Amino acid sequence: MALKVLSALDIARTQFYHFKAIIITGMGLFTDAYDLFSIPLIMMFIGRIYYEKHAYVTPHVVVSIMVAIALLGTVIGQLVFGRLGDLVGRRRVYGIALMIMALSSIGCGFSICTTRSCVLASLGLFRFILGFGVGGDYPLSATIMSEYANKRTRGSFIAAVFSMQGFGILVASVVTMVVCAIFNRAANGAPKDRTPKEADIAWRLILMLGAIPAGLTFYWRMKMPETPRYTALVEQNIIQAVMDMEKVMEVPMSQIVEDKLLPPSPLPYPLLSKQFFRLHGRDLLSCSFTWFLVDIVFYSSNFFQSRIYLEENGDKNVYQDVFKAAKLQAIIALCSTIPGYFFSVYFIDKVGRVKIQMMGFSLMALVFLVLGITYKYWVHKSKTGFLVLYGLTFFFANFGPNTTTFIVPAELFPARFRSTCHGISGAIGKVGAIIGSVGFVSALDGAKTRGMTVSLIILAGVCLLGMAITFFFTPETMGRSLEENENDVLGRSSEENENDVY
Repeated sequence: MALKVLSALDIARTQFYHFKAIIITGMGLFTDAYDLFSIPLIMMFIGRIYYEKHAYVTPHVVVSIMVAIALLGTVIGQLVFGRLGDLVGRRRVYGIALMIMALSSIGCGFSICTTRSCVLASLGLFRFILGFGVGGDYPLSATIMSEYANKRTRGSFIAAVFSMQGFGILVASVVTMVVCAIFNRAANGAPKDRTPKEADIAWRLILMLGAIPAGLTFYWRMKMPETPRYTALVEQNIIQAVMDMEKVMEVPMSQIVEDKLLPPSPLPYPLLSKQFFRLHGRDLLSCSFTWFLVDIVFYSSNFFQSRIYLEENGDKNVYQDVFKAAKLQAIIALCSTIPGYFFSVYFIDKVGRVKIQMMGFSLMALVFLVLGITYKYWVHKSKTGFLVLYGLTFFFANFGPNTTTFIVPAELFPARFRSTCHGISGAIGKVGAIIGSVGFVSALDGAKTRGMTVSLIILAGVCLLGMAITFFFTPETMGRSLEENENDVLGRSSEENENDVY
């Protein structure tokens, strides 16, 4: 029998608290994207300031390390905070993750020394800590939003939380452009020194400003009550769940107070037990592997963006070069990345997670295949055409698996394992991100046209594999309560046991 407080959550009308929760939970994803997409621009600054003997360009291996060290922190953060979210509650560790992000964003721009080795060591340390906080935010934000949303619009709400990444990318670009314009103006437009000493302050300021949005939402995160689903199903405190829901949702008490309270029941099976893998192993494998594949593609695409930067810059002072790169990044965000998120928000509860994920993977595969086969033409004849197709890969990633892989783990697993399983799925996904961002950078460092062609075709194959796994293994969760999805797993297991008997 379903608890009244959970049934009320499933049918509750959309109200102000839902939108407030989207902003509060989305700030972690915003900070994640701000940091990720500002780093290629920051590396341009560092190359001009600290790599005079390397043609003023930061070596690819250094860029790879800076990206990988943050992603490694993300992997660990997703596992640690994901598990803590199920053990001690989502709310109790939620503010900690945001505090880590805010303080480490400030730390990324802070260094008491100005030598290259010291600056890179300091930046790497704080990027690891930042990644740890970002990793913790992923499972907690997705789980909290899924447990507050009604079943009719749950996908749209979680997708809206994830869409904050798009705005993080855009703001990172705009902030960089504004800072560069101000410093360039102060340097009288075109100084004789193409890399003024004040440039060492500019890149630090850009990174530090990323802490402001996270810091502004810290108070509201600490004021959020525990999700009613966690309180009722994991802590088995139904009275407290009713009281918490009444604080934030406009729902009559008569709809959520139980006529008869059931006694607490012991948990039927522990995490990672044989029973757990029998019931949830297939779903965990599906969520993890599709996230792994899409992150290989998504993060390696960032390398192509940095390659475009290198072709575009070099003839002006550092502020003008970085401004031009940030402008290109902002255009891509406005024309492809953010629209992709908006399409997901609008269609996710109309079309379904599985269809959108398959569509995204298949169209990304098609675009990468076209880019790979015709890469020589785009390089020598039409850079604009390349940028249009390149932008489509971001559009179909976000109107596709980059969004759905964030949503499905938050809907598919029981409340007592939800945050943990989302953390595991995301952690494996970020291993794919490390492969995509580091492996492809290393493979393509100095690669000729043929190497780029082969790599793009390989990415198309990765997308096709993701589409196949989605088709065969990913269940649809649209329009169903979280408890119905859990009961489906139990029913599926019972049918398998009956088939084994016969």
